[in-house]
Amino acid sequence: MGTATGSTITGGTRTAMRTEDTGRTGDTGHDLRHHGDAEVRDDGSALVDLAVNVRADTPPSWLRERIAASLGSLAAYPDGRAARAAVAARHGLPVERVLLTAGAAEAFVLLARALKVRRPVVVHPQFTEPEAALRDAGHSVDRVLLREADGFRLDPAAVPEDADLVVIGNPTNPTSVLHPADGIARLARPGRTLVVDEAFMDAVPGEREALAGRTDVPGLVVLRSLTKTWGLAGLRIGYALAAPEVIASLEQAQPLWPVSTPALAAAEACVTPRALAEAGHAAHRIAADRAHLVAGLTALAGRGVSVTGPAQGPFVLVRMAGAAQVRRRLREAGYAVRRGDTFPGLGEEWVRVAVRDRTTANAFLSALSAALP
Repeated sequence: MGTATGSTITGGTRTAMRTEDTGRTGDTGHDLRHHGDAEVRDDGSALVDLAVNVRADTPPSWLRERIAASLGSLAAYPDGRAARAAVAARHGLPVERVLLTAGAAEAFVLLARALKVRRPVVVHPQFTEPEAALRDAGHSVDRVLLREADGFRLDPAAVPEDADLVVIGNPTNPTSVLHPADGIARLARPGRTLVVDEAFMDAVPGEREALAGRTDVPGLVVLRSLTKTWGLAGLRIGYALAAPEVIASLEQAQPLWPVSTPALAAAEACVTPRALAEAGHAAHRIAADRAHLVAGLTALAGRGVSVTGPAQGPFVLVRMAGAAQVRRRLREAGYAVRRGDTFPGLGEEWVRVAVRDRTTANAFLSALSAALP
């Protein structure tokens, strides 16, 4: 069984908690393999899905047509050169700095297996797959837990100086916090790999605070996903951006032909100027819908509901008394939200709610009001 030790580390005006757990995934006290899709499987398949952070009404018809057109080439082995070049051009990088992956989740596995690290650190609360992948690869993982009292904001000084791998999400799932790019860049050190999960960055208007495309930050690895904004979770497509030597190491850990022909077609289509413009419009629409949802949740503050803010992702983190019972009542009313207690640093009083259109949000808020104790 893993051992846990905690110490408070103060830097500037913020405080974070470092905890070390030397056990494997099953010993961490959190179900690191629980994800939002579990809420809408089986008996949850008919529920209104506010648990999964995939944009509703996607993929768009033009993207489905591009994917369908690739099916005539399925007899040939996938050739990722054109898609890789398109992604590189989108970020102004040489192709040697790009690796296409079967979603960002594969990239976490490749990093855990390919990099020789002694002390990996994961900044929580955040997407749990990076820690799960590290543990599955045999690593002991040190956690830096950001605190609710600080708005779950990053204090770079809380990360141990000798960490040679640091993983952080931006905007962070599930807190919806958008960390300043300069603050994240301050985590870079000689001999350290800094992994920034930007799976939801294209849902931020203008992609402000993005590090994708930067080559001046030593050891930087940026991960992107095309599954969230474009509704391609079932297709599995994402990519890593890093120095050529890091990309080469990750590529060596990949199996042959890791990304399917339809996924390659999707990748190439999703980085065209037309697609980027559409994603930009969607980001502004998401921001407006999120503001509407947050206003409705804030109106329930007198009944014990609080929202982590300012939220900047396509989801919001909500704290409420009796959240487990409220989730059950919401399911009975036809709504699925993501439980929060599987994220290190959060407890059972937390839920994550995906941003949807205003009609859906209004109906959900009405159901939530009825479900609250």
